Amino acid sequence: MMKVSQVIKQDVVDTSAFKELPPLHKDVVTDFYNNVNYDSDDIVKEVETTIDKVSMKHNIETDVIYDYIEKETGA
Repeated sequence: MMKVSQVIKQDVVDTSAFKELPPLHKDVVTDFYNNVNYDSDDIVKEVETTIDKVSMKHNIETDVIYDYIEKETGA
């Protein structure tokens, strides 16, 4: 039998900016965090490439992730 914790998805981030996102955008941001290679030598290029890939996969504009990152970093 499955446990409730196995049915309910755990958020990858516990911030107010993440909690304010609509469900689809939460899925997109979660996918971004799960796919970015944190060990990359060129982290900026890695982040940009991952944003492009995740945006295409979910059929959304890249601004969704960029706007989220801006809210998280206070930029």
